[in-house]
Amino acid sequence: MARIRHDGPLIIGGGLAGLSAALEAAEALGPNGKVLVVTPEPLLNACSSAWAQGGMAAALSPHDSAALHAKDTEGAGAGLVEAEAARALTMRGRETVEWLAALGAPFDRDADGGFSVSLEAAHSLPRVARVGGDGAGRAILSAVVAAARAVKGIEIWEDGRLRGLIRDVDGRVRGAVIERRGGQGHGRLDEVFAPAVVLATGGVGGLFEATTNPSALRGEGLALAYLAGAEILDPEFVQFHPTAIDVGLDPAPLATEALRGEGARLVDGGGAFLLGDHTDADLAPRDIVARAVHAARIEGRGAFLDATKAVGEAFPHEFPAVFAACLRAGLDPRVCPIPVAAAAHYHMGGIVADDEGRTIVPGLFAIGECAATGVHGANRLASNSLLEAGAFGRRAGRAAAAEVQPERRPLAPVQAMTDLPPEALAILRAAMTRHAGVVRDEAGLRALLALINDLAKAHPTAACLTAARLVAEGALNRRERRGGHYRRDFPDSLPRAEHTRMRAASAREDEAEAATLAALAAVI
Repeated sequence: MARIRHDGPLIIGGGLAGLSAALEAAEALGPNGKVLVVTPEPLLNACSSAWAQGGMAAALSPHDSAALHAKDTEGAGAGLVEAEAARALTMRGRETVEWLAALGAPFDRDADGGFSVSLEAAHSLPRVARVGGDGAGRAILSAVVAAARAVKGIEIWEDGRLRGLIRDVDGRVRGAVIERRGGQGHGRLDEVFAPAVVLATGGVGGLFEATTNPSALRGEGLALAYLAGAEILDPEFVQFHPTAIDVGLDPAPLATEALRGEGARLVDGGGAFLLGDHTDADLAPRDIVARAVHAARIEGRGAFLDATKAVGEAFPHEFPAVFAACLRAGLDPRVCPIPVAAAAHYHMGGIVADDEGRTIVPGLFAIGECAATGVHGANRLASNSLLEAGAFGRRAGRAAAAEVQPERRPLAPVQAMTDLPPEALAILRAAMTRHAGVVRDEAGLRALLALINDLAKAHPTAACLTAARLVAEGALNRRERRGGHYRRDFPDSLPRAEHTRMRAASAREDEAEAATLAALAAVI
């Protein structure tokens, strides 16, 4: 195992959050600064940012405001959005979009040269900046990738998997264990030491059989942060997108919410509206729409997105990504409704972090989907994810660049985590969709936890099992309906919204021991 000392931030993840952090860190450090980005696949591959279709939410029109955007964000979050965090996010909306545009992101423009915006679910006004109709994620990230590759001080490893976090005996994160794959580095573990480690490892969609996310995203960053002593917030809140294109693919292609913003309607096999005939019915918060789609499928009525009238012949140039996905599956959305299903799409829960990415573990930052900054609550407002990745990613990059490595301390033992074998992973994913999916109950969640425990006996170092357990335990303990979490056996919301907070027992014990020693020292 090689030991590498890196004199700058170590960023794990090459999506919008990670690369935004890298660009800002490099600028803050100056011409002699060094930033290391580690990602398991070539940039633009296997990250949710590149797959985002809708766009980036921001108050960009004359009638809109950051305050109104924050209000909508809080409304969607079912009582668990932190108001200060929402304001910190939305007040940076325009500057984030303009920063990305300056890097070359080709946002759609109106006739006057301003940003063209569209309406998505639970927004009170059109405010979603789009690119080419439904190509925002890849176009935005492509511009950021080009900018990062052009910076001399940013080194990028496109063959590295996070396998562990290195801590000293005081609990500070000092670096990470990285498995290098490909070429001469195939299967080699390297210990990379750095003043700050920034996790931008994405969500947990790959834990589910039905997902719109890259299947490689299985919550390893979440799991390793938890094992390193970080606090985990609301892991049970998984957002299920109601309009994954149901053609048997893994992961499922996405039919962007912007289609419903343009007037597409959700119907069953007989043509009846799933959510009623009101023109805005299909733009309800995603949890409501997802449950309607799920119920129609369970009842055997089927669920379809009918855009034949709302979009029709304009599909190829208005929504080229959706159109191409449909054609690959033998469907023509111009003339026939698109079969859809609810699928895991976004993790609102995650590693507790502030708007600069700081966690409670010294030296450890978390940004993007793996973080829980308080802006999404129980149900993320559509297209706030790219905004958070860019806005808070930039702030975290500057904060991480300011970290300096303190004096050396003895290191704690580190266990390199592993993958779950394919057969076991398939069993886990099927059980997660069945028991921790759109509709949950106690019996199913207990069965899921029993399965996770059995798998852990055979595969004790599989990080994804820790992530799955956090989701399942959070869902079992939340005995109510709230946002993206729905309990069949507890279908009502409790009067007071409360967060789920989790920390590893070892971390709590370490703190208690430190407090006891400090008290004894004070007495002596």
